[in-house]
Amino acid sequence: MAMPQGADGVNGAPTGDVYDWYRRGVALLSSGNPAAAAQLLARAADAAPESRSVREALARAWFDSGRHGEALRHFRAVAESDPADDYAQFGWGLSAARVGDFETAVEHLALAVAMRPETKHYRTALTQSRATLRARTGEAARIGESGTEHGTEHGTEHGTRYGTVGKDGGDNLMDDGSDNA
Repeated sequence: MAMPQGADGVNGAPTGDVYDWYRRGVALLSSGNPAAAAQLLARAADAAPESRSVREALARAWFDSGRHGEALRHFRAVAESDPADDYAQFGWGLSAARVGDFETAVEHLALAVAMRPETKHYRTALTQSRATLRARTGEAARIGESGTEHGTEHGTEHGTRYGTVGKDGGDNLMDDGSDNA
């Protein structure tokens, strides 16, 4: 029977150590393979749960794979271990928005903006989440007053359909963090 490529034969584990898995996972993210990256980075996170860089890369992989709940869990863990990590706060907020928790999204996006007010994509995500929260709060009030729902379908108004955003304002969360602008 053929051995899976990259496996060392022990429970299908990838070859190398945690750092190798991390580097290969980040390379997979960079090449547009977030689901494959998540599998490798999850193994690295299991082996080194205290590594913030592994957890952040895993969070980015889950986010880019569309698994926003998983991304939120890992961004939250990174932010809780270092509350001054603006990017972890941003990822937590953006992931929360994607799962529909706009109160949490606004809280953590506001923290990211407070730490790095010059970062345009942080400000944009905060503005969009605040607008969505206001729209939903207003919509709830209108429903309560009239007993019927008015307005647009949930999740399609006021910027709730924004794309992924990388650390440098790029088009995804998979940036390696080398450009912190």
